Formats: sequence, structure tokens, C-alpha cells
Amino acid sequence: MGKAAVVRAFEEIRAALAVLQAEVDGAGLEAFSDADSFLDAEPFSVPDPLRGLADGCLEILAGAREVEARVAGLKAKAAVGYAEAAHAVVGPDVPVVAQEMAVAAEIGCVLALGPRAAASFLATSHALTSSLPRTLEALQSGTLSWQHAIVLADETASLDAAGAAALEAHFLPPDTPDPDALPPARGCPVGELPAHRFRVKARTWRERHHAESMEKRHARGVAERRVEFRPDRDGMAWLGAYLPADQAQAGWNRLTVAARGLQGPAEDRTLSQLRADSFAAAILGSTSGSGTSAASGTGHHSSPVRAEVLVTVPVFALMGLTDEPAMLDGYGPVPASMARRLVADGAGSFYRVLVDPRDGAPLEIGRKSYRVPRAMRAWLRMRDGKCPFPGCSNTSLDTEADHLLAWHHGGTTGISNLGQPCPKHHRLRHTTAWKPTPASTNEPPGWTSPTGRHYTSEHQDWEPPKWPPGFLPGERSRARERSLLGERCRTRERSLLGKHAFSPMPCEPPRR
Repeated sequence: MGKAAVVRAFEEIRAALAVLQAEVDGAGLEAFSDADSFLDAEPFSVPDPLRGLADGCLEILAGAREVEARVAGLKAKAAVGYAEAAHAVVGPDVPVVAQEMAVAAEIGCVLALGPRAAASFLATSHALTSSLPRTLEALQSGTLSWQHAIVLADETASLDAAGAAALEAHFLPPDTPDPDALPPARGCPVGELPAHRFRVKARTWRERHHAESMEKRHARGVAERRVEFRPDRDGMAWLGAYLPADQAQAGWNRLTVAARGLQGPAEDRTLSQLRADSFAAAILGSTSGSGTSAASGTGHHSSPVRAEVLVTVPVFALMGLTDEPAMLDGYGPVPASMARRLVADGAGSFYRVLVDPRDGAPLEIGRKSYRVPRAMRAWLRMRDGKCPFPGCSNTSLDTEADHLLAWHHGGTTGISNLGQPCPKHHRLRHTTAWKPTPASTNEPPGWTSPTGRHYTSEHQDWEPPKWPPGFLPGERSRARERSLLGERCRTRERSLLGKHAFSPMPCEPPRR
């Protein structure tokens, strides 16, 4: 082995890459002077050259993705190996901090990374090799990308060893399931989710299972709230606020609704520009919502906007019997106290949601009066959380209800036959060969591409809510349990809701 073996291995890798490069370059139409030479080449060895080119390029992309992951795992192990060897070589006389800086500097120079990027790469590599064995194994097998590994390292950084192992086991379950472990993540496998979508799911799990109470962590965050200003190029700048999630999400929803209200035939600004102008008008004291532009040219002042906030609250958390997080639509887990405050303050567009104590799935969305289409759209929001197209982050405010099996083909207007793609992917479905696959009451549709490849949609990661002491089935008679729970719930609801126009909370757990 040794250096010569390493050199030979990389020579073989370069030769293999040259073969793949030749396949892609040689299969292109521009490589042939006439149709006969193109047909004689038989790119990717299939009767239909164009179909072969398309399928072959996708195969190369899929293979390259796997190889990139394997190389990332190799780089991580090599970086840690170098760091450990370098520490051993210099001995104990060199200060630890100085040696860590020297190691990061060397790795940064080899990989052409800046100091911060090199230190971050080395920290992630250490986390993978020391405390995230399943992640490193998945990386080395090519089923998980480096970006996914970064997410796992980031989200487990503040967890203890048991918490990190539990998070890893949830998303990368072992071949032999642990009967005492929580159910693994459902839906699209982690490696097939874009890393930014996986971060949302990993953060949600971390917030639910962190050893420290979310109320305490949230209190620290509230104390750090602030507004930040950052200059940018071309006479522009960024202005942002670090706020409690309910305020930030409600503000974003309000800007979106206000911007949509300004759209019209005479309005040439984009939705993003309208949001920015509405934001500027609000903080600068303008009442027109026109910002620096001429608005729609109508001279109308914007009417008051009611921002909609959808919160899912475990029934025991709403009663104050547990402190497990609630779920804020478009954001993720929030403290139960925030959800209770939203109810107590009479949020006019707050939907009361009861979740099943057995698996955490939504059981019912109730309102005192509603039209059927609105209730179905609300259920779709709970089922999908966002546009179900793979990798899309468009939240439920921008989605559109769509029949999976068209009405004129016999499709029904039911939850299992409805999707809620965003406008862009709604158009994609009706203007191309991309087609959604069947859905269910609790699972969104997947998608089939024009090439016939099937892609599973991201699923909500529901979990059963925690039962407070004394309420677990079997701890008391069923009759006594239902009576006590119902009375406490009705008392709590009366104190929270007062005269607000919400339907009564159905608090009795479902019969088994």
C-alpha cells in the first residue's frame, strides 16, 4: 500500500471519469456532422439514440451523486486521520488551540477552503467519526450526501450522546429495529430529500426530544430578540428581525396576504417586490402599502389584513398538563405556552386541531361554521404542510387544491383524491408529463416523472402526544379517565376561550 497505491487509485478514478465524460460528450448531437454518423454511434447502446441520451445522462447523474457521497465520507475520515496523526507527531508541548488552528489551516490549504470553512469541515468530520456512526456509514455507502451529514451534525451538536443516537436512529433506522425506540421517519427516505427539507424534519425532531425544556430554550431566545442591518451591493441592504416564531410567521403571512391583495391587471410588481414594498411601508409609517413604487396606480389605501396562523396543539399541552411543543404551520415546533397564548388571546383565524393520542395524526379540524371546501383545504394543510412536490418548500398559504384523478374522469372531491401543489408545480402537472400518484387521508401524493421514475413525497412526521401521569390507559378505569379528562378539558377551554367563536374541544380520547 502506501503513497504509490493512493496514486494508482486516483489514476484509475480519473480514467473512469474520462470514460464517463466521453460518454456524455460523444452522445451529444453536436458531436456528429450528419444524421447517419449520429445513428451509427448508438449512444448508450439503445435503438432510440435520443431516449438513450436522456436515460444515460440520468444514470450518470445518479451514479455521480453516489460517488460524491462516498468521496465526501472518504474526505471526512482522511481529515480526522490527518488531525489525529498531526497531534501525535507534534507531541504534548504544543498548545491544543494552536495545534487545532494549524491542522485546520493545513486542511484549508489542501482543499482551498477559508479558515472558517475549513474549521467547520473539520468539526463535522469529527462529529461523523466520533458520534454519528450510522451517518458516516450511509455517507460511505452513497445513500446520504455531505449536505445531509452536515444537517445531522448540526442538529445533534447540542444533544447528549443518547439524544444524538436517537435522532440518528429515527432517520437512519438500524436493520434490526429496536422495539423500545420511537417509530422511524415515514415517507421519503432521508437521502432522497433535499438537504434543506431534511433540516426542517431534523429540527422538528430535535425540538420535540431535546433534554432541556423548550420553554427554557425559548425564553433564552426571546431575551436575544433583535433587529439586524447588513449593507449589500448596488445601493441595497438587508433588514431582518429575530423574533418569536408566532410573531415572525404571522408577519410573513400578513405580508403575503397584503401583497396578493395588491396584485391585479394594472400591477406590474412581482409578489416578492410587493412583499418588500408592504414591509417598507409598514415600518416607515406609510398607509398606502405602495412602498417606493406607484402601487397599482389606483390610489387606494390597503385595507386591514388579518394574518392567518395555523397551530396544532396536543390536547394535553393545551390543557397545561404537559409542556410538549405545538406545531406552527410553516415554521415547526413552538412552545406550548405560545399556543395557549394564541388561543387565550382569541386569534381570529386559529383552527382548533385534535390529534390522535396513539400516533399524533390529526383527527379533526373543527369550526363553528364552515363551507366544505374550506374544511377540506384545512385538512390538506394539516396532511401535507407544504407543496408535496419533492424538494419544494412552498408553504400551505401558496398551495392550490387539485384533483389527482380529474373530476371529468370520475374523480371525487375527497381528501384521498386531492393534492395541494403550489402554483408552479400545479402548472407543471397540467402542462408536462409529470403526474401525481395516489394519496390517502394521512399521506400526500408522490410524483412520477416523464421518464417513469417515481419520487416519494415528504410526509409529516407525526408523533403521539405525551400522556400526563395518571392518564395512561390502564392506570384508572376507562369511565373514570373519560370523566376526569372531559371535565378538566371543558374547564380549561372555558377559561381560555371565553366568548371567542370557537367550537368546543372534543377532548375525550378515541375509543380503542
